[in-house]
Amino acid sequence: MSVTVDVNLAQSFGLTNDEYEKVLSIMDRTPTLTELGIFSVMWSEHCSYKSSRLHLKTLPTKAPWVIHGPGENAGVVDIGDGLAAVFKMESHNHPSFIEPYQGAATGVGGILRDVFTMGARPVANLNALRFGDPKHADTRRVVDGVVRGIGGYGNCVGVPTVGGEVNFHSAYNGNPLVNAMTVGIAAQDRIFLSAAAGVGNPVVYVGSKTGRDGIHGATMSSAEFDEESSSKRPTVQVGDPFTEKLLIEACLELMATDAVVAIQDMGAAGLTSSAVEMASKGSVGIELDLDHVPQRETNMTAYEMMLSESQERMLMVLRPDRTEEARRIFEKWELDFAVIGHLTDTGRITVRHLDKIEADIPLGPLADEAPIYDRPTQRQTPPEKLDVPESSVTLEEALKTLIGSPDLASRAWIWNQYDSTVGGQTIKRPGGADAAIVRVEGTNKALALTTDCTPRYGQANAYNGGAQAVIEAWRNITATGATPLAVTDNLNFGSPENPAIMAQFVDAIKGMGEACRALDFPVVSGNVSLYNETRSENGRALAIQPTPAIGGLGVLEDVTKAIGLAFPEQGELFLVGDTEGELGQSLWLREVCGREEGAPPTIDLKAEKRNGDFVREQILQGTVKACHDVSDGGLLVALTEMALASGHGCALTETPNNVASHAFWFGEDQARYVVVVNEGEAFIKTAQKANVPVRHLGKIEGDHISVASEFSLNIETLRNLNESFLPSLMGETL
Repeated sequence: MSVTVDVNLAQSFGLTNDEYEKVLSIMDRTPTLTELGIFSVMWSEHCSYKSSRLHLKTLPTKAPWVIHGPGENAGVVDIGDGLAAVFKMESHNHPSFIEPYQGAATGVGGILRDVFTMGARPVANLNALRFGDPKHADTRRVVDGVVRGIGGYGNCVGVPTVGGEVNFHSAYNGNPLVNAMTVGIAAQDRIFLSAAAGVGNPVVYVGSKTGRDGIHGATMSSAEFDEESSSKRPTVQVGDPFTEKLLIEACLELMATDAVVAIQDMGAAGLTSSAVEMASKGSVGIELDLDHVPQRETNMTAYEMMLSESQERMLMVLRPDRTEEARRIFEKWELDFAVIGHLTDTGRITVRHLDKIEADIPLGPLADEAPIYDRPTQRQTPPEKLDVPESSVTLEEALKTLIGSPDLASRAWIWNQYDSTVGGQTIKRPGGADAAIVRVEGTNKALALTTDCTPRYGQANAYNGGAQAVIEAWRNITATGATPLAVTDNLNFGSPENPAIMAQFVDAIKGMGEACRALDFPVVSGNVSLYNETRSENGRALAIQPTPAIGGLGVLEDVTKAIGLAFPEQGELFLVGDTEGELGQSLWLREVCGREEGAPPTIDLKAEKRNGDFVREQILQGTVKACHDVSDGGLLVALTEMALASGHGCALTETPNNVASHAFWFGEDQARYVVVVNEGEAFIKTAQKANVPVRHLGKIEGDHISVASEFSLNIETLRNLNESFLPSLMGETL
């Protein structure tokens, strides 16, 4: 059946009228169906970043320890001794709503490939998940599928899932977020890049066979959802973690030779994006013969093969004299291996199938003339700082409410489905520290890894939300004793065509950039996910909360100096940092008072750097025995989490006179840490010399959490409240 290529078809592929006119100008003729498909995916928001590129360029990406920043498959940083950490975070949001298990599973598979395609062995997975209101009819289905998908893929492929975060809010009812992060280790002199080189060199396809799954997945990820979205299952890929494991081993074995000139995984837009990106980065042409592409379905067309997003596939450029050696390696691992083309000097991508040229496109315009939009912005007036609300709820009642609330409840139901120790290098599992700690095998080094974002802050003030996400990641790494090195990001927002949403995006990036610069914490990789919104029954667009998720990485030179958040058997408790009692946008305000309003907590980047550097130094000197940053829920929640992690209680002093009781204990002021030390007086003197504010809170004792004359709660009572939410949501019992 023939298909008429015209503006109507182009629109159905996600191109605007102007974009289609530009295609006609570049081609000087009507494109073929395959050519139109290639333009549509390469110029999609998902692949071209056409609404975000202008603003992403403002982020700091360089530092002496950055080896490769944005532009490669993943970021690369120097961790010393000739080793590098390779890491990135990426979204699989829309597929995870349509088919939660496969959407999440293939998100994990895709980010793994981004890392090992650079020559790094994956050593850790993390994630950042946002689900709808727990009472929403679809939330349980999505939570169940996403968690099983992450665990099913990561566990089978043999890479530990060591950390992550989970939020619930009605803004994600029809559009959950699944952001996956992978970290790998490589030798600095064995980093593999994607730029193709060497006219005549063979282009080789390896991995799984190509099917019809995932066709137009990139354009689907660049569109908002509606009532028909659940019927888009053909655009969701199907993953095979066992094949991925074979692919990892085969690729790393080949990379140990000198056969590989360039390598790229077939991610979004599949064979199209990998071929176009490799050739355009290398300023060469590429010719593909699709007759040689391994196929698992019959009668596939050139259009289908070029746009398929079947999983577990890679594209390589090899040295001609090493092709047969490479073939033997992949056949040993029982993976497909096929020479499907070669590099040319034409500067074009040419696609042949069944003795017919199906596509012949100049690569320069395809890659370099993708639209770049400076979208209009319309800023909303940010809310003013909130006066401390009055509440008749007691401290005890408020703590019990918070510790069992969806955003603070134990995530054990989730992380117990993940293998967090496979590989034998995990030092701090989920829940043990503010950041996961993974030893660098064969050394005494370790990486500290975290994912962070507070979307409710971004909803109120996008600049603060962007800055605070970076700060939170920096604090969580610092709280283990590690030195923060760099971040990857996953910028999840609604439609950029909405000026209010575009303003959120621009302001969040400004906040991120300023925080990264102040903390020497550059951005080395990332992903942008836009059009995260659904249509309500009345046709109104409902966007998610601005969610600039940050994946942070730090390094410990001596893993034995890493600390966690659990109370030791004894010690004195101190709060590092000033407290004014900021309750705007706090969980206390939402969960206890039923209100979502006010300005988010004030950002003070100088105080963050000063306080964090002080805490890290004290940890590495052995003064601080346990540490937990103060964030969601405030100070009393942080102390409770430390007690729950250890089983030890604490006796706390009265609320200071200058701050209202609830504001002191539940305010979410930034730049704060709870630390445990043995010599309180010496610690105070050291802090005073460093001009760092500290306050004595009490001491570790017994099996209760008590606040002077206010209340005393048994830890096990709090544990039952903390651990009941997720099993209850999923219909299980403790």
